[in-house]
Amino acid sequence: MPLISSVSGIRGTIGGMPGDSLSPSDLIAFTGAYARWLQLKSPKPKVVIGRDARVSGEMVNDLVSGNLRAMGVDVIQTGLSTTPTVEMAVIQCSANGGIVLSASHNPANWNALKLLNDRGEFLSSEDGAWVLERAASRTEVMPGIESIGVKIEYNTSLQDHVAAIIQHPLVDVQAIKNKRFRIAADCINSTGSLALPILFEALGVEYVLINDDLSGMFAHDPEPLSNHLTALKDIVKTGFDLGIAVDPDVDRLALIDEGGRYIGEEYSLVLVADYVLDHRTGNAVSNLSSSRALRDVVLAKGGGYFASAVGEVHVVQKMKDVEAVIGGEGNGGIIVPDLHYGRDALIGIALALSKLAIDHTPLSRLRDRYPNYVMEKRKFLLGNHVDTTAILDYLANALQEAEPDLTDGIKVDYPEGWVQVRRSNTEPVLRIYSEARDAQTAGKLADDIQKLLHRFNART
Repeated sequence: MPLISSVSGIRGTIGGMPGDSLSPSDLIAFTGAYARWLQLKSPKPKVVIGRDARVSGEMVNDLVSGNLRAMGVDVIQTGLSTTPTVEMAVIQCSANGGIVLSASHNPANWNALKLLNDRGEFLSSEDGAWVLERAASRTEVMPGIESIGVKIEYNTSLQDHVAAIIQHPLVDVQAIKNKRFRIAADCINSTGSLALPILFEALGVEYVLINDDLSGMFAHDPEPLSNHLTALKDIVKTGFDLGIAVDPDVDRLALIDEGGRYIGEEYSLVLVADYVLDHRTGNAVSNLSSSRALRDVVLAKGGGYFASAVGEVHVVQKMKDVEAVIGGEGNGGIIVPDLHYGRDALIGIALALSKLAIDHTPLSRLRDRYPNYVMEKRKFLLGNHVDTTAILDYLANALQEAEPDLTDGIKVDYPEGWVQVRRSNTEPVLRIYSEARDAQTAGKLADDIQKLLHRFNART
């Protein structure tokens, strides 16, 4: 499987030839180039590294950390951690950058390098391109032993992250404690098993965890989608107030109501945005693949809604441009800018519980207040060396009468709904997302795109 390099990082499978997997030589090349990029800004940089619980994580960590130190970079090790925790640690440690070792929702045999700048944010497209071009040259020269970087242990990063969440002005700890929530949570056998108990105990909630070891052997497909969370839904129905599911690096949040109904990732962001806008007037941002429900809620509250291309870096930039008070991606990635500019399931949980506690409303009833949309999410597998530009050009031509938005792939808005097709930043697939007021219409919008894709394949 070829490496995938995008605004979401550099990721690939473990095992295989260099260039066709995330091999040791590829890890060395990318981290060496990243070290050189850091050294253009600071002669003696320091970098925070953290990882999820993937089986390959320790090995990848050793290679990345060792190579950075060999290049003269000091390394701050958080060990097993979460993506938002590492992002915050960059700021807390006044570091020059950070690397998260996690392939997020990809299967267990994948891993990735998520490269951060000195603000704990993903590298811009321009900076990322510089690192990729430098890595391809494989020309880094290591300095002598007098320049070897030091290793610094940072063992309280999760606790410090949660402490910052508890101190956030919109997190109503007392209201949550008074509510005495009972929560079931699926940790997917990754670092949610470490982070969620710290958060739950700080908030005074009763909780039960499932899939809570640190083996990195994911108990089910790691994307927190409804058909992957059957066990959690069944447990919640036995007497819990809600269920919570996170992905392996805890930057995505999905919710289950007290009846075992999947509220999902799209409405995690809607709920949190609703709460934030109860207290702050302002704008909100999500990506072009996110539900219209967020737009509807924001406009009803007097705010402005703006959309960006898919990818955390694009959402963050748009949030800064429009001074948004809340933002994120429809995959359950919630960004609260006055905590940090990164998707963060932990602050999402704290704000969602604050909303439920203050409103004295069960999750099912709160969900039913929001506009009801049905989203269809499909994948169209790409083979090796497929010309995705030619595919998208074909679709744009076929759909030209509908005046498609070409900001990120192709998106067409119709009165009854919308459909988007774009190349994934994280998998070798085209993503086909559609949304409408009912499942039949959403399905038809996606079907029409798939028919066009099959026609394209038949021509080639």
